[in-house]
Formats: sequence, structure tokens, C-alpha cells
Amino acid sequence: MQKKIVSLMIAVSLTVLTACQGGNSAPAQTAAESVSAQTAEETTVPSAAESAPDDSVPDDSVDGQLIFDHSMELQYAKCFSVDYYKGGYKLATISDGTKILVIPEGMSVPADAPQDAILLQQPISNLMVSSTPVTSLINAIGALDAISLTTYDVDSWYIDEVKDALTNGTLTYVGDYKEPDFEKITASGTTCAIYSTMLTEDVAAQLKQLGVSIILDQSSEEEHPLARVEWAKLYGALFNREEEAEKVFQTQVAYLDEIAKADRSDKSVAIFYITSKGALYARNADDYMAKMVDLAGGKYALSDVGVGESGTIKMEFEAFYDKARDADYIIYIWSLGGKPESMEEFLERADILSEMKAVKEGNVWCTTPDYFQISDTIGSMVNDIHLMLEADESTDSLTYLKRLK
Repeated sequence: MQKKIVSLMIAVSLTVLTACQGGNSAPAQTAAESVSAQTAEETTVPSAAESAPDDSVPDDSVDGQLIFDHSMELQYAKCFSVDYYKGGYKLATISDGTKILVIPEGMSVPADAPQDAILLQQPISNLMVSSTPVTSLINAIGALDAISLTTYDVDSWYIDEVKDALTNGTLTYVGDYKEPDFEKITASGTTCAIYSTMLTEDVAAQLKQLGVSIILDQSSEEEHPLARVEWAKLYGALFNREEEAEKVFQTQVAYLDEIAKADRSDKSVAIFYITSKGALYARNADDYMAKMVDLAGGKYALSDVGVGESGTIKMEFEAFYDKARDADYIIYIWSLGGKPESMEEFLERADILSEMKAVKEGNVWCTTPDYFQISDTIGSMVNDIHLMLEADESTDSLTYLKRLK
């Protein structure tokens, strides 16, 4: 087994276009500044034309040189930056320190390229992507064909284009993200993988041993929910699809702009789920879903739980009930919480739930199965919460939320 992998590694190394080397970054003519962004109040949203490089056609006169032109303007995202250079070169910097140098088709690697940068020669293809939200963003900007490997099988997908690609063979399943098939990965010839922050150390070590560079998507570390959508701009830069990425982002921004014109309801919302083993997990006060409630015009019922933390917190039922019993609405995370199809099935999770105000008033809503798989429509998801807060009894379902009966 080991000999087979080693021999495949040798074959792959002859065709590598992507590199990840150790050492300190050698400064370009203007080095990428530390990752930063302005808030919506501080920044004017750039048009697609303003965000795109001046010279869309590679300029042979600057071949092999990094001559700074401008930086991508960002409205919410703080965990990445993109600098544009003459001739179509681009240098992306991620908050974990990863640098990605995009080399235009037909152009050579600059002599002053950062020594520790991942080098991606356009047209970029044959990527391995082990993240459903990242895949949703790449698909939304029309670059799905750049992905050839995934760690999620066809039955787990809710994105039609991805399901079709897996069915027709243009996208290949290589095993679970915790235990991928390294022989398949090596045989594919891929030299770059995009993972979420759920990447395990042992898988990362094995991929690096096989010569596969790793890009860790940090969108889950962003503070503002729409920053997750804005990561489409990073992938737009990789594939020369800045205009498409800007359109995806601005479509979601428009939802929030419209909601901001409406009066706040300030109705309270609790978000949680109960595992098959009976453990209750609620979203922390500073989790992006709690922030989505605020953006929708409501209040998060557990605003003093897990302050400063994202993700979820395990709670005892009594403690949760004390905090959330008077919540006007419940958003139950269906895919993680036993997948109840009715109020009766929901109440089977715990007797104490029947005493909650939202249950008595019929305001228990569940997320749809694709809720956590899609990052390109978060503005629409916020709008659904807003519509939920305004809905009368005749409304049973929205795009991403469904009322339990």
C-alpha cells in the first residue's frame, strides 16, 4: 500500500502546478497588507468593474513581475484579502496566514513571489473541495467545473448541479472528509484541496505528504453573516469571475437593505436542537444564526448564553427552559435534531418543550435540509426569519423554514 502511494506521488510531482513551501514571505513590490475590512457604514460597496483588475488580458511586458495595482474592496469580510497586480496576477491572503498567488494563463511565476505561497496557474481546475458551503459559492459563480473531487456523496447533497455532476462523473466522491481515499486523491492528480476548519490534523498531514496544498476556508470565523457570502469574491478572484461573485453578494445585501427599511418586531427567537442521545444544544449569543435573528428584526432569546462565542453550547434542559420558555418563536435545527415532521414528533424530544410559549402558540419552525449546505443565499435566509416574524397562521412554509403542525 505504501509503495503504491509513493510511486503515485512521484508521478504526480512531475505535473504539479501548485506549491506550498516553507519559509518567510518575500515581499512583493507592495506586499499584501494584513487582512482587514471596513464595516458597511465605513465602506462604499464597489461595483464589479471597480473590483476587477485593470488589465484583464495578460500583459507580456510585466510577465514574471509583481507590480501592485489595487486591492479588492470588501464590505463585511475580514478573514481574507486580495491584491491585484499588473498583468493579471493576484495575491490572496487568508487570516490563518495562507497566501495564494494566482498566475494568469501563459504567464510565468514571478521571481519575487512569496516563498510560502500556494501557486495556482490559471485556468484552475481539478480541485478537491471538502466543504458544502464553499462548493455552493463556487457553484453560484459558475465555476463548479473547476472541482473534480468531493468528500460528500451524492445522497448528501441538496444542490442540483452538484448532484448532476456526481451522477455524470464530472465530480468524484473520494470518501468522508475524516477518512478520504488517499489513493483516489493521488491518482486524480489534484494538487490543491479546499477544506473547512473541520479538517483533522492527520488528514492534513497525509495530504501534505502527497504534495497536495491545502486552503482552509475561514468564512465560519467571520463576524457578520453576510461576510460568509462575500467569500464568493475570493473564489471569484481565483477563477476570473469577480463580476459573477459581486452579483451573488449584492443580491444577498439587497435583502438586508429592504429589511432595514421595515420596523423591528423585536419578537424573541430561540434556536436549538436535541440529539438522538437526548443532549440539547443551543446557538451561542454571538453565533451567526443569532445575529441573523437580529438582522431580521427580532431578538435572540438566549442573548446572555455563550456571549462572545460562535457555534453551539450544550445546556441542561432546565437551564434552557428558564432562558427560552417565553420565546415568541422557536427555530429548530431539523437536520441535527432528529428530523421531526410534526409537532407531535417534536414534543417527543422532551416533555418540557410543551410548556414553552412558542409551542403553545404554534410558532415552532424547522430549518430545511439544505440550510447549512448553502452559503450563497444567507441574505434570503435572514429574509425568511423576517417573514416568519411577520407571518400569520396561514403561512406554513418559507424558502428555508417550515412551520411544524
